[in-house]
Amino acid sequence: MLEKEAKLLNTKRVLFLLVVGAALIFSSRQSELNFPVLLQQGENMVEYVNAYFPPDFSDWDYYFSETVITISMGVWGTLMAAITAVPLSILASNNMCPIWVVQPTRRVLDAMRAINEIVFALIFVVAVGLGPFAGVLALFVNTTGVLGKLFSEAVESIEPGPVEGIRATGASHIQEVIYGVIPQVMPLWTSFTLYRFESNVRSASVLGIVGAGGIGVSLYQSFGSFQYQKVCAILIILVIATGLIDLLSAKVRRWLI
Repeated sequence: MLEKEAKLLNTKRVLFLLVVGAALIFSSRQSELNFPVLLQQGENMVEYVNAYFPPDFSDWDYYFSETVITISMGVWGTLMAAITAVPLSILASNNMCPIWVVQPTRRVLDAMRAINEIVFALIFVVAVGLGPFAGVLALFVNTTGVLGKLFSEAVESIEPGPVEGIRATGASHIQEVIYGVIPQVMPLWTSFTLYRFESNVRSASVLGIVGAGGIGVSLYQSFGSFQYQKVCAILIILVIATGLIDLLSAKVRRWLI
C-alpha cells in the first residue's frame, strides 16, 4: 500500500497540483471574488427580492401564449441543429474522417458555439426582422456547434468492431455510418439533444431582449418599467414550463433508449 501511495505522489503530479492552485488563485483575483461583500449586502438583496412578491398574474394568458412561442422556438432551434449536427459530427470525428477534414470542421463548430445566442440573434434580427424566426435561427447556429461537438465525441468512443465487420462486407462509407455508428451512438445523441432542448427553452426566454420574440420581450419590458411583480409571474411560469419539459424529456428518453 505504501508503494502504491508513493507512486501516486510523483514530481509531475505535485507540479500539476501547484499549477492548478496558482491558476485558481490568479483566476480569483481576476474575477475579484469578495464573498464578505456579498454577506454585507445581504439586507439590500432581501429588500430587492421582496419587491418581486406577490407575483402579478393579471396578464397570465398573454404570458402563457408567449411562453408557448418560446418553447416552439426551442423545439425548432434544437431540431434543426440536431439534424445538421449529425453529418458535421461524422466529419469532425478522428476515427471516421482524415485529419484534413476533421480539423476544419471542428473549427467551424468551435465558432458556432463560441458566439453567444444573443449575438447571433442580433445578426438574424437584421437579416429577417424582429420576431421568433430570428430567435430560432440564433438557437440553431449555436446549438449546432454544441451538439456537433458532443455528437463527435460520442462517435469517437464507439466500439470499432461493428464498423469493421460492416466494412468487411464491402459496404460503402455511408453504410458504415448508418449501420455501424448510428446504432451505437443513438442513445447518447438522444440524451444530448433532449438536454439541449431544455437549455434552448431557457436561452430563448432571453432572446426577446434583442427583439427575437418569445416571453423575453415581456420579461425585458417588465424589468425596464420596474414591474418586478410581473417579472416574478413570468419567472414562475418559466420555471413551471421548464419542469414540465424536464418530466416529458425523461419519459421520451426512457421510451427511446
